[in-house]
Amino acid sequence: MEKTVLGICAHPDDVEILCAGTLSLFKKAGWNVHIATMAPGDKGTAEYNIEEISRIRKAEAAEAAKLIGATYHCLEFADVYIMYTPDSINRTTSLIRNIRPSVVFTHSPNDYMIDHETTSKIVQTACFCTGVKNLEISEPIYEPAPYLYYCDPMEAKDIFGTPIIASMFVDISTEISTKEKMLACHASQRNWLMTHHKMDEYIHSMQRFSESRGKEINTKYAEGFRQHLGHGFSQNNALKEILGELVVVK
Repeated sequence: MEKTVLGICAHPDDVEILCAGTLSLFKKAGWNVHIATMAPGDKGTAEYNIEEISRIRKAEAAEAAKLIGATYHCLEFADVYIMYTPDSINRTTSLIRNIRPSVVFTHSPNDYMIDHETTSKIVQTACFCTGVKNLEISEPIYEPAPYLYYCDPMEAKDIFGTPIIASMFVDISTEISTKEKMLACHASQRNWLMTHHKMDEYIHSMQRFSESRGKEINTKYAEGFRQHLGHGFSQNNALKEILGELVVVK
């Protein structure tokens, strides 16, 4: 197994909220870490134009990635307009084939925002297509498909309020400070929300949710995941094998 891991989500700051603690643990375990976003976060502002906020948010994402020695990538789709198309499949598969990760983390298939749900579907297909010879891209194929893990949706619920139950948890108690620092790099979002909420809700909400997941496994902080176990994907739990006792399977 090549020791490369990829966290790929829709927007800058999604990875930091959902799986940055786990990616930090991978880095400490000697893995090469990559963080990617489908879009640059071009709609996440009430102040800047598209070009300005895209530049700002990509720089913030790159800064956050550097805190754990990770490499940042942006696929340059647009917020709200992330679609399941041949172009999005091809570009995402090209990225994955170039990076050649053994493990991939992405959004839950059920989440509060269509961008997240569509990203989940695109990444699922892209992982399946790492070994598909006649896909219309030039990057060489590789097999087997990466292990694919879905992060928690926001607030661990679907759009009907139904709880999404994690099947495994990673104890990130040692990484919560790093996770906080990575999220704080996204100052454009933090300051925007502070203006509206009159408090540092951006960081506090992440802390509260990490703490709530931690309580489920009797630790301080945790991140929850579910493994993609469909046909064509390996069935063993690589996350447990890599991180050992830090992973609790329910």
